[in-house]
Amino acid sequence: MASSSSTPSTVSKHDRDSSSAKMSSSNQVNAGGSTTSTANNTTNELLEKLASVLPKDLKFSIHHLSTPPTRTDALYAAPPGEKADKTYCEKHFLALSIEAPVTGAIKRSSPGADEAKSTETTTKQVIAFAIEVFIFTTAFQTVLFVSKADSTGYLHLLKLPRGGPSPISQVSSTFVSYLIQHRRRKHIVSVVNLFGRAQHQYLFPGSGENDGIGPGREKHILSDRGLIKWWCRVLNPLLEDQRKDDRVAATRGYLLVPGLEERDMRAFIPRTVTSANDWVIGHPMERISHYTQEFDWVPPRCLIPRYPDDPKSRYRDELDEESAKWKQDMGTWKSIRTLNQFWDTMAFRQECSSGRLTGFIWLVFDPKESEIEEQATQATTASFSTAFATAPLMTPTGSFDASTAFPPSTPPKRRADAPVRTPQASPLKASFTAGQAAASQPGTEKETSKKDKEKKRKLKGRITPRVPKIKKHQRNYLFKRPNTTAYYHWPAEGRGDLIVDEHDYKRVVELLLQLDFETLDKACSATKRWISEAGMGAKWGHEVVGRRVQTVTSATAGRGSAAPVNNLTGLVRKKKPAAVESGAADVKTNGLEDPFTENGTATATPSDAVNPLVLEPPKVNVLGAGLIRKKPKASS
Repeated sequence: MASSSSTPSTVSKHDRDSSSAKMSSSNQVNAGGSTTSTANNTTNELLEKLASVLPKDLKFSIHHLSTPPTRTDALYAAPPGEKADKTYCEKHFLALSIEAPVTGAIKRSSPGADEAKSTETTTKQVIAFAIEVFIFTTAFQTVLFVSKADSTGYLHLLKLPRGGPSPISQVSSTFVSYLIQHRRRKHIVSVVNLFGRAQHQYLFPGSGENDGIGPGREKHILSDRGLIKWWCRVLNPLLEDQRKDDRVAATRGYLLVPGLEERDMRAFIPRTVTSANDWVIGHPMERISHYTQEFDWVPPRCLIPRYPDDPKSRYRDELDEESAKWKQDMGTWKSIRTLNQFWDTMAFRQECSSGRLTGFIWLVFDPKESEIEEQATQATTASFSTAFATAPLMTPTGSFDASTAFPPSTPPKRRADAPVRTPQASPLKASFTAGQAAASQPGTEKETSKKDKEKKRKLKGRITPRVPKIKKHQRNYLFKRPNTTAYYHWPAEGRGDLIVDEHDYKRVVELLLQLDFETLDKACSATKRWISEAGMGAKWGHEVVGRRVQTVTSATAGRGSAAPVNNLTGLVRKKKPAAVESGAADVKTNGLEDPFTENGTATATPSDAVNPLVLEPPKVNVLGAGLIRKKPKASS
C-alpha cells in the first residue's frame, strides 16, 4: 500500500471548477434545495436526488469516488476466429455517513482528580452504508455490475420511526438509476447485473459482530431469501422509471436462483401491478450478446461474462481448467454443452452449494425499436443497391433449371447491417482481404518500394543530444482523454466528486477493508482515517439535508413504543340476561344502553324485538331397564 506522503493522481472537481483546491466543509443542500457550495451542477444533481429520498431534517455526508474509463480485459470470450471486444471499465464507490452522538468523559486537572468525572456528548461522523458499482462498456453494450453493498449497523442512531422506507434501499436505487441515466448511449443496450449472497459483512470488517444481539448492536443481517427479495424491491422502481424514457423501448427484469423451481422463484418478485409483465424467470444472456445476432450458433463459453468476485465467473474458470486448450479455442467445454446445462450444474457449485440461496438478477433496457428498425432499413437498402450493382447477370440457357440453381437452405443469423452478398468470413477477415487486394495493384507496389528505401537510409552527420526536461510540477493526465468514443461514454454529469486512477482506487478500497467497525468508537476513528487518506488530507465530500417526510402508520408510530390498543367496548354487543319472572330484558350493560331500546325500556316492534331467554333446569336422561346389561356374577 502506498504511504500517505506520496502524491497520487487524485483530482477533485473543485480543483477543476474553482480556484481553490480544497473544498469548504459547509457544502450542503438545505431543506429548500438551494446550494451554498462551489461545486458544479454535476454533483448538485446527485445531491438533489439523494436529498429527496433521505429523511427530512437529518444531515448526511456523501462521498462519491470514481475512476475514468480504463482499458480492461474483455467480459466475454470471442467465438472461434473472432477478436475479443474492446472493453473499458469505470468504477464508482459511494459512501453515506451520519452524525453519531458519542459520549466521552471530560479530562480534569490534578486538583479535581478526586471528583467524579463528568461526561459530555459530541457528534462524530461514521459511515452507515456504502455501495460499489463497476461500469463495463463496449461498442455493443453498457453493463452496470453492482459489486458490493454493505452497511455498518449504526443507522439506528438516527432513531428513525419504524414502518417508513429504509434510507439504504432508497440510496441504492437512486444511485444506480443516476448512473444509468448518464451512461446510456444511443442504439446501445444497457444492462444492470448483480448476484445476491447473504453474508455478515462485505465492506466493513467487524460490522458482522454488530448483529443486533446485545446492547448497542443493531445491524440487520438478512437471510438468503430476504436478501434476494430486498434487491428485487430495490431494482423494481428502475423498471418503472426507465419505462417513461422515450429512448427505451423495452424494459425487462430477469431473476434466476439455481436450485429452485420457477414457482418458488416467483415468490421473490415484488407484487405490483406491472410485475407480471416486467419480470421473467430466467436469464437474458443470449438476448444481450451481440454474437447471437451475428452467428447462427454461439458456444455457451462466449455468453458468460467474467466479472470480478462472481460465482458464475469462477465456475467458468473451473470448466476452462478441466478442458484442453484446443477445446477452449473452439469455445467448448468437456462436460458442459449448453447454457441450460451450465445453470443446472451451477446449483451444485461455488456459493450455490453452501446451503444458502444465491440469486442472479438482470435488468435489460433496450433502445428505441423505431431507431433500430430505421437503422436496419437503411443498411438493408444500401446492401441491396451494392449487391445489385456488383452482381453478374445470368444468361438463361436451354438446360437452365431454376430449382437447382439455388437449392433451399436455412441461412444463419446475420447482422442487420451486413451486406446480402457478404461471404461467410467475418467482417474483419473481409476487410483484410480487400486491403490485400488493393495492395497487390501495380501502383501500390511502387509506393511501398519507395517507403522501404527511405527506411533503409542510414543516418549521417553530427549527433546532437537532447536537452533533458526538468519536471517542475505534478501533472495529471486523467482528463486527457475524449469524453465520448465508440467504446464508452464519460460525460461530466456522471463523474464522482473525487476522481482517481486505478491504482489509487484499489488503495482506497483496500484501506477500508483493513479498518475495524466493530464498535462505535472504532467505526468513527476508521471513518475519519478513510476520508482523510482517500482525499490525501484535503476535505472532500458534501453534506445533504434530507427532504423526504416519513410516513408512518399508527401501529408503528415510534421506535420501541407499544402500539395503541383499540377499545372495542362500545362496538361489542353482549347477550342480555333473561328475566324469568317479568319477561322484560335488562337493557343496560356496562353502563351503555342497547340501541334497540329507548330510554331504558324495550321496544316491542316485530322487526327488531329481541325474544327473552327462558332458563330451564337441565333434563336428566334416564336409561330404560332394557338398555342396561348387567354383568353376570361369577359362581363361587
